[in-house]
Amino acid sequence: MSQFDSFIRRQPPGRLIALGFALVILLGAGLLLLPISVRPDAHVSFIDALFTSTSAVCVTGLIAIDTADHFTMFGQAVVAGLIQVGGLGVTSVGVGFILAAGGRISFKSRLLVKEALNVDGFGGMVRLVRAVLLMTLCFEGAGALLSFISFVQDYPPLKALWISIFHSIAAFNNSGFDILGGLRNLIPYQNDVLLNLTTCGLILFGGIGFLVILDMLRCRSFRKLTLHSKVVLSTSAALLVLGTLLLKATEDISWLGAFFHSVSARTAGFSTYPIGSFTNAGLFVLIILMFIGASPGSTGGGIKTTTFFALMQEVRTVFTKRRAGAFHRTLSLEVLRKSSVIALLSVLVVCIGTFLLCILEPQYDFIQLLFEEVSAFGTVGLSTGITPDLSVAGKLVIILTMYTGRLGAFTLFSIWINRPDPNAHYTEEPIMIG
Repeated sequence: MSQFDSFIRRQPPGRLIALGFALVILLGAGLLLLPISVRPDAHVSFIDALFTSTSAVCVTGLIAIDTADHFTMFGQAVVAGLIQVGGLGVTSVGVGFILAAGGRISFKSRLLVKEALNVDGFGGMVRLVRAVLLMTLCFEGAGALLSFISFVQDYPPLKALWISIFHSIAAFNNSGFDILGGLRNLIPYQNDVLLNLTTCGLILFGGIGFLVILDMLRCRSFRKLTLHSKVVLSTSAALLVLGTLLLKATEDISWLGAFFHSVSARTAGFSTYPIGSFTNAGLFVLIILMFIGASPGSTGGGIKTTTFFALMQEVRTVFTKRRAGAFHRTLSLEVLRKSSVIALLSVLVVCIGTFLLCILEPQYDFIQLLFEEVSAFGTVGLSTGITPDLSVAGKLVIILTMYTGRLGAFTLFSIWINRPDPNAHYTEEPIMIG
């Protein structure tokens, strides 16, 4: 056994996943700097290539340079590939290639997939990966066909087909990249009902998680779903409705626009209205939605809907003295404790990032910098328009935030700490709270 193999075997799964994402980001940046990737009339610096690669792998969608205006079709294909790898996860894609080549999946690979997809056991791991890849192909294929109907009205058929494929990959993986050019995002299509609903559908299915989709296909009844699926679907629906109502109340946009941005703010990053024109109230609504994000085991980020649900249940428990839970099930103390830690660490990351941006970018308003930081942490991609003009140091802060948000603050901090349980425990003594 080589020293490299020995090193790999000693590393915990979370650490290997973090290193895998970092390597893919660096590889992507290198590919985007190749002459074949850059348009002849454009210039791409290393920091912008690194920013674009990080945003793609972390399925964010924040852009320092416009993808269509700076990259050739090869460069755009690299970005699409990075989005796909980032959305599915490095390990899932790697296992998929091994399966396609007819190889055997090692125990270490199964452990990595288990960690990446956030599942409990090892049973049916190969079937799960195959199902995930098949679902991705079906959703993205259907999304591309439906998007083509809209794009072919404005572009030649072959270009419309490529835009549709790219858009479908970006939407299902909850990444707000577009290749329409001019930093327009989907603003030209704000009244296109078909494209709006197609994009929302891809975002929603990509954001609820593969395990929930499989559970829905297997049970076909809400009552028979697992508690996890019920929590994800009910919390997602509540946030979607509340976000739509609040955005319609605070912004001069259509109901379709309010619905679209309520969906997109949950880590997708597409926009059909210029976010820079939103009021502070509307931006604050989007910040809350971005911070909560999508669901575990999905292509999205944020603290996750289940974490938010557990926190709300914990608050209810304090006031009602009832056990935390729902749907005739009780949440464990471990779930409540982990949810609190995730929320606290996430707030800490956002606060530190915003503080650094306030120092590095004093020319922007606080709400703009907070919005940018939360968008990066939630791997959303929405922006008030300041991203391309950030300094190199400011872009590095956003890069680190996107990386942290994709892996999860709890995961990123815990993989470097390996402390055994203490043998001795001290006597408990209460302190005053509140």
